[in-house]
Amino acid sequence: MKAFHLLPTLSVLSLSLFALTACDTQKPTETANQTEQTAKTSNEQNNNNKATTNYAGKTLTVYSYDSFTSDWGPAPKLKESFEANCNCTIEFVPFEDGVTMFNRVRLEGDNPKADVIIGLDNNLLNSAQASGLFAKTNIDLSHLQLPTKWTNQTFIPYDYGQYAFIYNKEAFAKNGKTPPKSLKELVNNQNYSVIYQDPRTSTVGRGLLAWVNEVFGDQSEAAWKALSKHTVTVGKGWSETYEAFKNGESDLVLSYNTSPLYHKIHEDTDKYVAASFDEGHIVQIELAAQLKASDTPALAQDFIAFLLTPEAQKTIATSNIMLPVINTKIEPNFDAFVAEKTLAVPTPDDKTAKAQIDVWQKAVSK
Repeated sequence: MKAFHLLPTLSVLSLSLFALTACDTQKPTETANQTEQTAKTSNEQNNNNKATTNYAGKTLTVYSYDSFTSDWGPAPKLKESFEANCNCTIEFVPFEDGVTMFNRVRLEGDNPKADVIIGLDNNLLNSAQASGLFAKTNIDLSHLQLPTKWTNQTFIPYDYGQYAFIYNKEAFAKNGKTPPKSLKELVNNQNYSVIYQDPRTSTVGRGLLAWVNEVFGDQSEAAWKALSKHTVTVGKGWSETYEAFKNGESDLVLSYNTSPLYHKIHEDTDKYVAASFDEGHIVQIELAAQLKASDTPALAQDFIAFLLTPEAQKTIATSNIMLPVINTKIEPNFDAFVAEKTLAVPTPDDKTAKAQIDVWQKAVSK
């Protein structure tokens, strides 16, 4: 997901620009309502991940998406906390979204400027694995709590959530609207104005791509055509699209079912709601990875391991507004949160993703 206190609105791709090319299951998961003893055990395990080695004079370069690295995102607090223990320097480099960031890493190839990348996800997992650019770690994954079993030692989860369409219940009531109860209803009902993200540049957009394909199958092209008739804009990344929605430019925006937690915790309002869909929701697991070509591999692995400590998990959850991947207390709203039904945890390869994007682009370009 993406941290809130949103960025100023950036330019968005209108439907007239769609023809242009760009670069290129488990049961519902309940979060930390487990016993105190389990939480204590998890905390003890994760405290072992704190950096204890002195890396004097070393600099770790970390690529991530812009809302993660922003002043209000997790990066500043993570940097301060880790640097206090490692005697090193952490430098974050922001990108508009995870897909754009991954494309940069692929272009840099065997001479990357980054040591660590934060912001890959399960939709990019197979493509990232196939690139051969990332190094396997020996980080302990036994304490992870996710909607699916995780054994990959190269790509390390640091948070997760489910994609959802967010609406303003006060605006809906004022306009006499009721929220859609399924993805099919959202796609086919032209009374709903919608904003979502470009799957060519955004991991969130890739999530919708997977969602449409899971629900509509070989009818996906027709679904995209139907949705395009009441799509206001398609943005390059999450920040600009969520800001546009908050400015009243659409009825619904593609985001995460955890998004309302931000407004509840930080703005003391419950007017923003995640629509619950009968078909179930697509899971996003966000991932960190070490570049093989890093000249500070031990520091890189220590930093990724640090992301799984209770301290870092709380920072990430409350700043990035996503669910923790370990059993640890966050705050009452997070601790009481229950996820929606899981439809899928997609991990498409490059060929599948390209085919799905081609179908989307063909449909919305007409």
